[in-house]
Amino acid sequence: MDEVIIATKNEGKAAEFKTMLAPLGVKVRTLLDFPEIEDIEETGHTFEENAVLKAEETAFALQKMVIADDSGLSIEYLGGKPGVYSARYAGEQKDDAKNIQKVLQELKGVPHEERSARFHCALAIAAPGQETITVEGTVEGIIAEKPEGMGGFGYDPIFIVKDKGKTMAQLTKEEKNKISHRANALNKLQLLLQHEDSVFRGNKEDR
Repeated sequence: MDEVIIATKNEGKAAEFKTMLAPLGVKVRTLLDFPEIEDIEETGHTFEENAVLKAEETAFALQKMVIADDSGLSIEYLGGKPGVYSARYAGEQKDDAKNIQKVLQELKGVPHEERSARFHCALAIAAPGQETITVEGTVEGIIAEKPEGMGGFGYDPIFIVKDKGKTMAQLTKEEKNKISHRANALNKLQLLLQHEDSVFRGNKEDR
């Protein structure tokens, strides 16, 4: 595959995809390059449903290959919330700081051992006339009692990665891109495409 569109206007997410796909020599563009494409309403009940929706609608609109992701935070104590509503947990306007504040307030006084959480990412890759492919990736962690670190975006400052003893926001970009839920999903997608008899594999081998 020579070029792929990432169906996101999130600059932090776009930067991660560009870094992770760089070794493949693939030209990466995002919806920031296509301002005429309006935001797609995420009406799915799961991360996978939302990823497929965004990938297929964007691929149809642009007539190009598109990768879309839907990702978020799932906290066991909160029954899986914020889940698919992670980006807008504190209101319709996306606001990372307010989302973090709401989560910390809901977990106020909850002991460390009951703050288990998981970052989840579903990836969908779609192209006109081709069957959509999906994969999922996760990373386990604990919700911190206060934000730590300046890197990353979203809930990274309060997500302590198991076995690291640091929040996602305290990791270097290189560290995060090796162990994140998005990296895990993308690794699965790359392996799948190597064995997929589709336009994706064909394009890659024709390069």
